[in-house]
Amino acid sequence: MSRSETIILVPARMAASRLPGKPLADIHGEAMIVHVWRRAMEADLGRVVVATDDAGIAGVVRGAGGEAVITRADHVNGTSRIFEALAIADPDGKVEVIVNLQGDLPTIRPETVRAALLPLADPAVDIATIATEIVREEEKTASSVVKMVGTPVGDRLFRALYFTRATAPTGEGPLYHHIGLYAYRRAALARYVGLPPSPLEQREKLEQLRALENGMRIDVALVDAVPLGVDTPADLDRARTMLAG
Repeated sequence: MSRSETIILVPARMAASRLPGKPLADIHGEAMIVHVWRRAMEADLGRVVVATDDAGIAGVVRGAGGEAVITRADHVNGTSRIFEALAIADPDGKVEVIVNLQGDLPTIRPETVRAALLPLADPAVDIATIATEIVREEEKTASSVVKMVGTPVGDRLFRALYFTRATAPTGEGPLYHHIGLYAYRRAALARYVGLPPSPLEQREKLEQLRALENGMRIDVALVDAVPLGVDTPADLDRARTMLAG
């Protein structure tokens, strides 16, 4: 996929229950959202646009040389926000692949972002995402760690059959931690946001199950580690340490 046909959209909002205002949290003199924008630019996949309902967030991104669009404040999730942002940023419909990169991943590696596109080499895949093998025993049973259940379709590639907060599958073998970074074909994103919430999505509280329950294909590329998501003050301190120097 060419750079002109790919866009990375970074949803960012000020409201966060555990760390209010976190997109503007300072990390070595720059807002966290600027660090995420820089990591996205380093992935070198195409345009990077921050999608936000907050003029302050848009201002710091633009001040750093980045691109931002203002979206409505009433979106129920980041996927809905990036769909509106796509229409603003690409009104002529030239973009074919949309990467949804969360705005709280300031230390993510560029190669991790790029890995999300690998499954889309298969034209049958609607949505691509990433996962990593679980190595810590406590994570195998933690409901906060979403498990990807899939069948291999290539080297470090899987077709997702299910996502769950439970420990699955049973029996001997590795378990995989799903990482919520997605790459959508444009038509798949449009279809997804037009679907109502599905029963398993509501039961597991996992949005990606809406796609699977409606017959959409999600494939998964394995990466080496889970990127640090900043949700708490302790996470923010870890990010500052990781980005020092």
